[in-house]
Amino acid sequence: MTWRAAALLAAGAVTLPLWPAPFVGVALMTVAVLALAAVDWALAAPPAGVAADRGGDRRVRLGGTATVTLRLANASPRTLRARVRDEWVPSAGARPDVPPGRVVRVAPGTSVDLPTRLTPSRRGDRPAVALTVRSYGPLRLAFRQRAGHPATPAWTLRVLPRFDSRRHLPEKLARLRVIDGTQVTRGRGEGTEFDALREYVVGDDVRSIDWRASARRSDVLVRTWRPERDRRLVCVLDTGRTSAARIGDEPRLDTFLDAALLLTALAARAGDRVDLIAADAVVRAAVRGAGRPALLARLVDAVAPLQPALVETDFALIAGEVLRRERRRSLVVLFTALEAGALGEGLLPVLPRLAARHQVIVAAAHDPVLTALTAAVPGRPADAYAAAAAWRALAERDRLRAVLSRHGVTVLDAPADRLAPAVADAYLRLKSLGRL
Repeated sequence: MTWRAAALLAAGAVTLPLWPAPFVGVALMTVAVLALAAVDWALAAPPAGVAADRGGDRRVRLGGTATVTLRLANASPRTLRARVRDEWVPSAGARPDVPPGRVVRVAPGTSVDLPTRLTPSRRGDRPAVALTVRSYGPLRLAFRQRAGHPATPAWTLRVLPRFDSRRHLPEKLARLRVIDGTQVTRGRGEGTEFDALREYVVGDDVRSIDWRASARRSDVLVRTWRPERDRRLVCVLDTGRTSAARIGDEPRLDTFLDAALLLTALAARAGDRVDLIAADAVVRAAVRGAGRPALLARLVDAVAPLQPALVETDFALIAGEVLRRERRRSLVVLFTALEAGALGEGLLPVLPRLAARHQVIVAAAHDPVLTALTAAVPGRPADAYAAAAAWRALAERDRLRAVLSRHGVTVLDAPADRLAPAVADAYLRLKSLGRL
């Protein structure tokens, strides 16, 4: 029974004193309202005759807005007058175009589209969880509602990483073109892979003269070189407990994803092969660098559902996976936190084996709160203790950086908003030196 039927009963109760026989009036009024409600319920469209389906966006980047349309089809012989509630998980940010309190009319044999705009607040898979259709009669004195009819159409919106570092890509690609030698004004880049023969000009290194080719052409020819292509690059994402620490408004893992996407886009343009491994106590995701035109899209789709796991990272597992998958010498970029406990006990024992075969970069994003604590003027004893703890954490990080450097590892320790361009710069520097 709806609020309308309750209002009729309340109105009758107010007029009871006017009846000659109040108890008879109550009985007659109750019977009349119940009879009207029963007729209204019988005229309501049955929920079993309503079918639901969905269509629209399957993917959206974090910060964007997607539209998913719910289609209700009325196969019953009666007009459907319904209130529809389409529920999603709270982080999906669902905003239906039709307010939940509004009654939707669907004639027999027709359908209606009910769009919902979703602005997710978290990365990952955001599913639709429940659909409720309440069918009213013509007088709206009663309604029909049955659990599971219509069934909630399965739909999951995948929220992709934000990829804010995309704005750095044009500048990095310009530097890559200089290294590759495609900008004539800057000349050929350095490298160790043969590119072409050309005539000798004053200023060329005499060691690059190709004497055999010069003898055949009766002219002095020099060899030009370019950086190697089809090099191997492995991005390793630490998804353990240290990646769950929040830097600003996002987990540290989201900073790693942003930097890995920029590096992947840059390396794919350079013609290099990129693989990705995400792991903590187990391997969470793995992407092999096949089909370069679609590599970035595949990688983005694979890392979108990744969430930090509150477990210690098994660096022995990570090292074993890298050594098993990559037989050729590769550039391994490990995105993790410079935490003495986690790296000292987990990474350092397996690092010599990994660094002996591959070029290793450890990329870490530090929290600017530590630096702010060391610069603050203590006004209370608690502030002094906080500053001392920050100084100790920074000193441990410096010692860990020195230990990693002694193993031949390049350590990049940058603020979260500067990690992505710092990693890209390190890759370009190694590329220009021919060390990949």
